Amino acid sequence: MTSSKRAARLCAVLLATTAASGAMAQTQITMWHQEQVQPRIDQFQVVIDAFNASQDEYEVVQQVQGWGNIYQVLPPAVDAGIQPDIQFTIPDFTVTVRDTGAVQPVTEFVAELDEAHGFIDQAALPYTDDGEVWAVPVYGMVQVLWYRKDMFEAAGLDPETPPATWEDLLSAAETLTGEGVYGIGIPASQSLATDQVFYSFMATNNDAELFDADGNVIFDNPQTVATLEFYKQLADLSPSGIGSWTWAEPQDALNAGAVAMAIEKGQYLSTFETASGQPSEMLGCAPVPVADGGERASIYYSNAAMIMTDDPERRAGAEAFLSFVLEPENYAEFLLAEPGLFLPLTEDGATDAWKNAEALAPYQSCLDLMTEQSAYGMLPGFNIGEVQDAIGPIAAQNILAQVVQRAIIGDETAADAVAWGQAQMESAIAE
Repeated sequence: MTSSKRAARLCAVLLATTAASGAMAQTQITMWHQEQVQPRIDQFQVVIDAFNASQDEYEVVQQVQGWGNIYQVLPPAVDAGIQPDIQFTIPDFTVTVRDTGAVQPVTEFVAELDEAHGFIDQAALPYTDDGEVWAVPVYGMVQVLWYRKDMFEAAGLDPETPPATWEDLLSAAETLTGEGVYGIGIPASQSLATDQVFYSFMATNNDAELFDADGNVIFDNPQTVATLEFYKQLADLSPSGIGSWTWAEPQDALNAGAVAMAIEKGQYLSTFETASGQPSEMLGCAPVPVADGGERASIYYSNAAMIMTDDPERRAGAEAFLSFVLEPENYAEFLLAEPGLFLPLTEDGATDAWKNAEALAPYQSCLDLMTEQSAYGMLPGFNIGEVQDAIGPIAAQNILAQVVQRAIIGDETAADAVAWGQAQMESAIAE
């Protein structure tokens, strides 16, 4: 072998060794989330790939969990020391996970992001407790009333005057029900989906609080009973399978024309035209109807990311990735993981790239409505100035949904089901 060939070979070996060494030095950042829908996973990967390509210090890897079991899966992972570096969360889940001691405060980091991008008021508030912020706000979600304008027209209802009150909603649902079509579709399974829709009705009936100022459960009250009685009436005007419905089924039924109305978040925008075969203008949206004497409201989630590593290098990688996500040029790509469902939480996040994306462009009025509705958002356990830690075990057991099931599937009276819920909540807190 000539000296020149040896030199070339040595150079190749050195280059390969250097590349391998650099690859080994790269720190892997594990991210868990509960968005199991494949397009969301795929779009998250687009953002992850862009981040990984933008630098050579960190490699983010996503791992998909599910809301059905994350409350049971994460604490044992922490006990075993195999928790993710980044864990996507909602406020009540954060309360539960903080008990493990693994959640790292991110107060200064969130302040830096706020200065750079301007978080809306609802972003960090439910994650602020004991003088610290415990998760980085990432995107928002709010519920509204979705309805089929074409079905309203066919039933002789004015599609430009959607139900504004409970009385209006019930009347419209009765008018729309018949010949294999149901006026509304509401979930009644033991699930977070049922918790959310039932709570939106509670909130519009001046019944947003589960606790008093001293932390006592106040679920068993006349407003809650009235809300459950109303929910039972809506269930009678819904398809028979609602006992197993979560999020997808009401959306599928609305798209198929099997139901005319549903209460949900903004994921309805992304599939309406293709799944329903109707033009975009046939999808109507309105605030959640309000009880007599109630007030405009809806459940609202600031979704966030907990940092769950105290390793300085991995924490730096987690912060670098979340900073990357919230940069306006990247944020639109992230929010479009589910067009309409994921709403911006920063002042500079509602970019033209997001609002004018192909899936959202026809629905500007509904985007504006959801942005407006966010200002009326509420969340059990997070409305009275201090985080109520007791909401963690209550939410983990889907006690609100269990109350709904007892009344609708078990055919208990609303008063009995609510009294049972009060006792279950008190028991959950005592454990």
